[in-house]
Amino acid sequence: MADFEFGGINHLALVCEDMDVTVDFYTNVLGMKLTKTLDLPGGKGKHFFFDCGNGDSLAFFWFPNGPGKVSEKELRKISATPGVMNHVAFDVSPDHIEAYRERLKASGVDVTEVVNHADTDSGVADSVDDTVFVRSIYFFDPDGIQLEFAAWTREMTERDVDYSPPASLKSASQN
Repeated sequence: MADFEFGGINHLALVCEDMDVTVDFYTNVLGMKLTKTLDLPGGKGKHFFFDCGNGDSLAFFWFPNGPGKVSEKELRKISATPGVMNHVAFDVSPDHIEAYRERLKASGVDVTEVVNHADTDSGVADSVDDTVFVRSIYFFDPDGIQLEFAAWTREMTERDVDYSPPASLKSASQN
């Protein structure tokens, strides 16, 4: 089995419908710096990158002749389809989650209440306790991409993993 050393996410590349609207949202609402833009060969579009912290980037492709947005009904179907991204979660400080929610609301962004994801039967807790492992708020960008601000509340340990690989994977890793 190959060991890879990862330094994080270099970039996640998505597709947008309107480059100007996307640049405005990510720079002026979320405060990300636009760090690189590229023209695609033959006038086929643009590729552009935003700094989302720790040397990581969120990138977009814009195609002038690309398809439009999908309906909300289709978006929900797509978000549960294997091979299709469900959402992008940005790591934020637990000390800022409530303030960031208020800042998004003040910018006119429709944002959820803070969700306390917990090791409970329902998967959530009403307040922060020992079962809570991450606190999140969810919202959408102008293209309907679901975004999350996620704040870890504790370090994950082996107790947080409940997975037994199938026999076929176990035998393959032993070769």
